[in-house]
Amino acid sequence: MPQHRYLPPLNAVRAFEAAARHGSFKDAAAELAVTHGAISRQVRLLEDWLGPPALFRRLNRRVVLTPAGTVLLGEFGPALDRVAAAVRQHKGRAGTASTTLLRVNALATFSLRWLLPRLTQFRESHPDIEVRLTTSNDPLDALPEPYDVVIRGGPDSFHGFVSRLLLSERRLPVCSPGLLRRMPLVQVADLERHTLLHVTSIPRLWHDWLTAAGSPGLVPAASLTLDHFYLSVQAAIDGLGVAMGPTALVADDLAAGRLVTPFPGVSLPARGYFAYLPRAQVANPASSAFCEWLEDVGRAID
Repeated sequence: MPQHRYLPPLNAVRAFEAAARHGSFKDAAAELAVTHGAISRQVRLLEDWLGPPALFRRLNRRVVLTPAGTVLLGEFGPALDRVAAAVRQHKGRAGTASTTLLRVNALATFSLRWLLPRLTQFRESHPDIEVRLTTSNDPLDALPEPYDVVIRGGPDSFHGFVSRLLLSERRLPVCSPGLLRRMPLVQVADLERHTLLHVTSIPRLWHDWLTAAGSPGLVPAASLTLDHFYLSVQAAIDGLGVAMGPTALVADDLAAGRLVTPFPGVSLPARGYFAYLPRAQVANPASSAFCEWLEDVGRAID
């Protein structure tokens, strides 16, 4: 009789492999289009199923593989690649056109707030292209592996890469309609009664906007600082205060009425989003199709 395979839960294996590659549960969640909590639960499930030793050391904002985890990653990664290859071969035998793998690395906030909600559109129009999305805020020259398309701010120049503008952006105050009803914002001075939501990576953003609006000395009722744009935007949606919203990343929320812009006439310029492609990939049909789709969608919301 054939030997019974003693296999761990395969969803847990996928979650572990993605988290191990990224060194981050959050980035693994973005790649697999699930929540941070789902990745954490799946990794814990795998650790419980396997038993000690642990696979990760949990640090403040990242996770680090233990020696045992490193050994497993070395086995699980190639095994998952073989499974994916077997699926492609099966589709080919069945007369289905084989898919082209497109490796995309994008900023985490851009992925969560803009790219992932639209990615189904691309998949429906290009079923022959499999997008493998990973997220990172690292500069291009610090990425641990090559990618076909890297999405970052710009314009910048990188040796060996060409760039394409995908999406322009400006920044302006946004808040929930409920907050605006409770405490109307008729003039900039009314912000003195509100909580201003800040982002640690751009601490002077509100100061610069208030200066542009002619009220550089305004003191709000309170301030709340968060470490990512997507957290400040979510806090604004939840009515915790007024955030500086990047126009591209809050476009869906404005269209759906989850956010409003109390002062649409004053905004700050911001870096656009660019696709950076290795020169060797410029003629890659999958890369071209993906970038053209991004440009088309970006023009539609400008």
